[in-house]
Amino acid sequence: MQQLTMVQQLAVWAVPVLFAITVHEVAHGWVANRYGDPTARMLGRLTLNPIKHIDPVGTILVPGLMLLMGGIVFGWAKPVPVNQRNLRNPRKHMILVAAAGPGANLVMAVLWALMIWVGVGVTGVNQSIGFGIQYMGLAGVTINIVLMVLNLVPVPPLDGSRVLAGFLPPKLAWQYSRIEPYGLFIVLALLLTGVLFRVLDPVVSWFRVLILHFTGLI
Repeated sequence: MQQLTMVQQLAVWAVPVLFAITVHEVAHGWVANRYGDPTARMLGRLTLNPIKHIDPVGTILVPGLMLLMGGIVFGWAKPVPVNQRNLRNPRKHMILVAAAGPGANLVMAVLWALMIWVGVGVTGVNQSIGFGIQYMGLAGVTINIVLMVLNLVPVPPLDGSRVLAGFLPPKLAWQYSRIEPYGLFIVLALLLTGVLFRVLDPVVSWFRVLILHFTGLI
């Protein structure tokens, strides 16, 4: 495929990033609502309108800077509020609520891979549009796999910590949750030192190849 300019890259990545973080958050709220917590629904967060979920730093600034620096692009949205006490079975259902976001990203990664096939077909009719669709499909696969893997890291407040806490004995889960006020700083430190991506990059690459194999692209 032809090389894209920086402006074209930003255009290609914008839609996948917005969809990835928006659907991720909606999935949390939808599952929470299904199991008894209407908080996200009552606040109007069960919507695919990205404006309701955009975080100026996590949705726009960070992904843009990561793309400009040539690193793995990732971002985040405003977290959907979940009141665990409203869930019918707080410990069990919180695991499902937490896993819903990464699960949605996995499904979207497969759908974006199928979009690459659409781009391949369009290329025969219009090469420029076809290549653009292929690039956007690959960007969609990448951002969704990155978000899925990143969020499954068991550091509060990432989703992986909620899943893990649900399997721990209550006393140990409570002690584990006390890390949360420092969790963001831990994640940022791992990110800035490069440790996070050195650990996650092989996992991201493995999932990306797996999905491309699964959809017959390689």
